[in-house]
Order: sequence, then structure tokens, then C-alpha cells
Amino acid sequence: MSFRRRYILLWSLVWLAPSAAADCTIRTGAVYFEDGTVHYREAGAGPAVVLLHGLFAQKEQWDALLCELAASGRRALAPDLPGYGESRDFPLAVYPLEFQAERLHTLILELGLERLDLAGNSMGGTIAAEYAARYPDRVRTLAFIGAPLGATDWSEGVQSAIRAGINPFIPLDRDQFALEMRLLFAAPPEIPESIVETAVAEYREHQLHYRQVWDIVNLDADLLQTRHDERPHHNPPPPPTLILWGERDGIFAVTAARPFQAHRPRSRLEILPETGHLPMLEHPAETAAAYRRFLEAPEPAERDRHRGPGG
Repeated sequence: MSFRRRYILLWSLVWLAPSAAADCTIRTGAVYFEDGTVHYREAGAGPAVVLLHGLFAQKEQWDALLCELAASGRRALAPDLPGYGESRDFPLAVYPLEFQAERLHTLILELGLERLDLAGNSMGGTIAAEYAARYPDRVRTLAFIGAPLGATDWSEGVQSAIRAGINPFIPLDRDQFALEMRLLFAAPPEIPESIVETAVAEYREHQLHYRQVWDIVNLDADLLQTRHDERPHHNPPPPPTLILWGERDGIFAVTAARPFQAHRPRSRLEILPETGHLPMLEHPAETAAAYRRFLEAPEPAERDRHRGPGG
């Protein structure tokens, strides 16, 4: 297990809901390709829900939501996208987001999934939207659990750091790591110093790789969001879409939430109070409840189109 994976696994499990974990069995699996292996976690049985993580993240961040969805009679799956988490043995060529959408399709076919509900956080949301546009017959609903990458400009906090020569997503010392946590969470977690040191050491040792991936992903995110916004008459029409946006998202400011929704027919916006960029970690129960409500009644009623804090 790499330092990076060990650090994020321990970090994400801080929010694993004990009630969900006690009654939930999470299974693991893998799908083998010529250029590498995709690992995934799943729980439950029933209609399929696929959850996609963000940049420099991994499947364990969805554990609490996997269990919540399993308890509601669904088969919930979360893969490590090619190049991330345990799915690390892939070349640099896999990181463009269009490639990720196509590899996701191959994975879905290999797993025997038919029509499914698809959700993603940050980069995962952008990949999910691209997949839904390419394969509309396969996606029943789309959900952005946390603002998708490329939805709007970086927050002032992110821009200020970058102007100062710091990429807050590739922290090279303890202060930069603390900055990343403040941007990601409304209430940053307490992380043991040993894990912080391990994470920073991993970023330092492999910073060239992380910077290469950062450049590839962000170039693609801008292009894909522009293409989605300019798609004439939304042909094919988008699936019913849930937008969950943290009120205190330090990566993409909540002021962009309503303009983002305005470009998406059949969408429902919920702004989660006291929540940052990773709602499935910071408030898993509330996030799961909002997502379950949407899955049970995905077509937005008129009153749902502009829901404010707390829904």
C-alpha cells in the first residue's frame, strides 16, 4: 500500500458513520485491463448506483454513502478510477477526462450493469456528466455530490494560494497541508501528525507526477464544461440531476451554485449548510438523505428548483 493511499484511507474513515458501518458489509472487487487493474468497493443489492471520487482521492471516501444506499435497497459501487487509489498501475495516458469516461463505460459493461444512477464529487462529477452525455440511455439520474470540477472559477482562497506559488492540492509542507484542509472542509478534521508527515512526504517524492496529472485534468475540465454549457438544445436531453453544493465550499464558492443550475434543465439544487467541498465525508448522513430523496423522486418539482440552505 502506497503512502498516499494509506494516508487518504485513514483520513476518510474519520467520517465513516458508525451506525452505517455496524450493519454494512462492504465487498471488494477488481476488473483487469491490458494497461492496469481497476479496484472497486460495493455494498448492498438492487438498482445500481455508481459513485466517482475526485482528483487525488479514492473509493474509500464513499464508504459511508455506500452503506447508506445499501440500507435503502440499492447496489452501490465506488471504483478507484484509473490512476488513483489502488488502481495505480496505469500510464499517464489514462488521466484525460474523456478517456476516464470511456474507461468507465468499459468497467460498467464488465460489471454487467444496465441502466444506473451515477454520481460524482468534484472531478468525478465532471466525468459523470461527460459519461451521461455520451451514454444517455444508460444513466437514469446524475448527481453532483459537491461542486463538479470546472463548474466555475476557483475560489479566491485557491487563486490566492496559486498566485503565491502554492498548489493547495499538492501540499509540500505542513502549512500547505493545513491550507488544503481549510479549503476542503467547513470544519477541518484533526489528523495525526504522523499521517500529515507521510502525506507531505508522498507529495514531495512524486510531485512531478501530481503536477502532470493536475495539468491534464484541469485542462480537460475546462473544455468539457464549456462543451456541456454550449451543447445546443441539450440534445440528447440531460437526465434528472441533483446538485449538492456545500455552503462553505472553499474550492468553488457557493455563489456559483444557482448560475450553474440555470444551465441544467431537470435539475434540483440543495445547498448544504456548514459543509465544504466533500459533503459525503463531512456530513454523510445528511448527504445520503438528500441523495435518497432525489433517487426516490428524481424529477424536480417547481419548488425544488431553487432550494436554499438545508433544503
